[in-house]
Amino acid sequence: MKLYLDPGHGGKDPGAEGNGLREKDITLDIAMRLRDILLNDYEKVEVKLSRTSDVTKSLSARSSEANAWGADLYLSIHMNAADRSACGYEDYIYSGLSNSSKAANYQKIIHDEVIKMNRLKDRGLKKANFHVLRETTMPALLTENGFISNSQDAVLMKQPSWRQNVAQGHANGLAIAFQLQKKKNYSPVPTIPIPGKSYKIIAGSFQSFDNAKNRVTALQAKGFKALVETANISGDIWYRAQAGVFSNRENAEQRMAHLKKSGFKDVFILT
Repeated sequence: MKLYLDPGHGGKDPGAEGNGLREKDITLDIAMRLRDILLNDYEKVEVKLSRTSDVTKSLSARSSEANAWGADLYLSIHMNAADRSACGYEDYIYSGLSNSSKAANYQKIIHDEVIKMNRLKDRGLKKANFHVLRETTMPALLTENGFISNSQDAVLMKQPSWRQNVAQGHANGLAIAFQLQKKKNYSPVPTIPIPGKSYKIIAGSFQSFDNAKNRVTALQAKGFKALVETANISGDIWYRAQAGVFSNRENAEQRMAHLKKSGFKDVFILT
């Protein structure tokens, strides 16, 4: 399967803004997580992203690139915005397509899997005349993953574990739709939330997603479970290598000591 993955907006176009969030940051984070799940867990998958950083890119450039590449599916990740009461998840295919089209079939499968993971109100399957749905030569789907203007949806968006689950929901749907085969030795990323006070181990903080991902790979190579999470610090997005979450401070300090002994010096505990 060749997936053209499009994190909506970017650069000079922030997309929707609200509750201390910018759409372009959330869409990129989810898309990068989805890319990693697909490439790490499944056989015979190619993923091309419309952007991997905060850059400006026109809609026509995105659709033309996907068409030239010959993608099997165009998947655009977005967050919604409206009045403060609007909330939930919905997705779109091109309005000119029938309910029996290949795109509609993919939409139903992916919709059902995302809804299982995102803890959002189900707003249903929809159609629209959006550029990326109309001008692409392959089946195309645009997902709207909650309302950034809704305070309850925004609380979820701020959680790395939620964004990981949304990415996983998309991956699960794609795996069913395209009958993807799991790699024999794939290692799922841990996303177990811990209620109440917790102590998070951060083994490196970076402004580059790729640098954070490289650190996670290095951690995993030495037997530590790890994942990339994002943090908004003074308006800038940072990517952190998380190497464990504990409800007990002593256990967290033991993990930090083990990490430092293994050569990871820039480790700290986040309460």
